[in-house]
Amino acid sequence: MKRRKFIQSTGLSIPLIVNGMNLRAMPKSSIFSAISGDNDKVLILIQLNGGNDGLATITPLDQYDKLANARGNILIPQSSLLDVGFNNAFHPNMTGIKSVFDDGRMAVVQSVGYPNQNRSHFRSTDIWTSGSPANETWTTGWLGRNFEVDAPDYPEGYPSAEYPDPFAITMGSLVSETCQGSAVNYSLAINDPFNLNPLLDLEGSTVPNTPYGDELTFLRQTIEQTNAYGEVITNAAESANNLADYPAADANPFANQLKNVARMITGGLQTKVYVVSLGGFDTHANQVGDNPALGNHATLMLWLSDAIKSFQEDLVLLGLDQRVLTMTFSEFGRRIRSNDSFGTDHGDAAPLMLFGSCVAPGFIGDNPEIPDNPEVGDAVAMQYDFRNVYGSVFMDWFDIAEDDVKNLLFPEFSHIPIIEGCETTGTDELAPVLEAVAYPNPFSKQVNIRFNSGQEHVKLSLFNGMSQQLKVLVNKKLNAGEHQFSFDGTQLPTGTYYFHLQLEGGRQKTKLVVKQ
Repeated sequence: MKRRKFIQSTGLSIPLIVNGMNLRAMPKSSIFSAISGDNDKVLILIQLNGGNDGLATITPLDQYDKLANARGNILIPQSSLLDVGFNNAFHPNMTGIKSVFDDGRMAVVQSVGYPNQNRSHFRSTDIWTSGSPANETWTTGWLGRNFEVDAPDYPEGYPSAEYPDPFAITMGSLVSETCQGSAVNYSLAINDPFNLNPLLDLEGSTVPNTPYGDELTFLRQTIEQTNAYGEVITNAAESANNLADYPAADANPFANQLKNVARMITGGLQTKVYVVSLGGFDTHANQVGDNPALGNHATLMLWLSDAIKSFQEDLVLLGLDQRVLTMTFSEFGRRIRSNDSFGTDHGDAAPLMLFGSCVAPGFIGDNPEIPDNPEVGDAVAMQYDFRNVYGSVFMDWFDIAEDDVKNLLFPEFSHIPIIEGCETTGTDELAPVLEAVAYPNPFSKQVNIRFNSGQEHVKLSLFNGMSQQLKVLVNKKLNAGEHQFSFDGTQLPTGTYYFHLQLEGGRQKTKLVVKQ
């Protein structure tokens, strides 16, 4: 029996085995070494499956008139939106999340994506869960690679006195690919922490010295580990109580996932990562109903918002709010233009939301810029690479050194100040205001980019409206002072483009318009 297929019916799924990739030599990671020390931080990942429409979730009010021209059949009336300041408004069903935002326990990173966006659900999910470039296929997860540094022999010898609890838990029937190592997945999948049936013990027979014997040994080891972990999970859940009110499980099944996570954390489980998920965001049709404030997407926003509100209230009442960081992600956003089926098609970047008492509250980055007349394929352009969000969480939440972050994710990692108010190892200064100027703009032949930098590494890239990187103009260390670069755009079709300027201390996106 293949290891991927073994046992799915007990309520607790064992790790999966896949081919992996080699990791470069790297110092011991600290995500787990601090379990018994000062770092007791926990990360909750909320996966929004299907590609969430970021423009309907958080609507840029300064672009509302342009959105009305591009998606008038699904656009929620401005009077119904929940204005939160900063020229932004939340979906009407996000009253719960708005209360968290108003309390200063929410951060929004605008226009998060990656260069050369892939609009396939499967491939883009692979990219987000692995942390790979769009043109490379990695078989390890961005968290799994870090776990592997600390526990390369896992699952052999686990649970142990040093690590008695699961490294990560996925709420559901399948383990999360974010936690995939080169040989084994570091998360356990559970549906209900109160109903983890022990697996049948296979001990007793002699193990032959054959490939079959190797598989049998693996099964025995996994059964033993699964039963041990199942016992500590159930004990933790049964020893704790929730203090906040949650929506009924039958009315909001997503909220029940977070409710159980809160019980496991407060019950003393030392697990560092939990992955929960909410599906249904592939809204090609009937994203809205007769009233644009209602429909399929509105229901999902209600479930997400009410669950987040209850979970954050619970963490505060349980005294866990400074230990837990919650972060959403989705494989892509939706396109700017709606379709004739009252829906939206696969797009590119979208806002990423973080919750907790230690986040830097408010909005990070500029509102997305909507072209006056977007093409059918146009989507929100990337402003922040998602790997920079991941890396900043590694640095400021799990105290991982910047060099290790670059090794785990990508060498061009740039820190984003998303954590504040709790002890961090990263910088908490706001990124400096960059004064890059593009002229003439609009242009038809040549455009010039002028900016100042220190003596530092500079990357200047050109992207189209679908977040595809067309050209890298600069990618090297420059001397301090003013710099000017020219780009010949005579081969570009008319439309909207973006220059991305990235320095060691900040980044800026500049909109360009190519005219006839």
